[in-house]
Amino acid sequence: MNIPENLRYTNDHEWVKIEGNLATVGITDYAQSQLGDIVFVDIQTEGEHLDFGDTFGAIEAVKTVADALMPLSGTVIEVNPELEIEPQLVNTDPYGEGWMIKIECSNLAEAAKLLSAEEYRELL
Repeated sequence: MNIPENLRYTNDHEWVKIEGNLATVGITDYAQSQLGDIVFVDIQTEGEHLDFGDTFGAIEAVKTVADALMPLSGTVIEVNPELEIEPQLVNTDPYGEGWMIKIECSNLAEAAKLLSAEEYRELL
């Protein structure tokens, strides 16, 4: 299972890369493996301010649909346009080209709630 050391994680299996007050978000390798083949990623929240734990989108796999949750409060400033054409990027490259959103964080203190790679491994 791929769990990069340079990222932070949620209990709900999102990963976060924080750079200043910006964060890139996606779902973990574990999450995509549990969902199976992803056929559609629906994110309609670009430009919206959402709070920690709010749903920012939905991930549709062959047999299920899962909510994608905000790991930090902030404004969704960008949605990965490639996922509209190739949603399977979430399966093949969850930490790279399969990223989902970029957030302008409004409360970086919430980052203290995120898990380290080691803590995430223990969760699994």
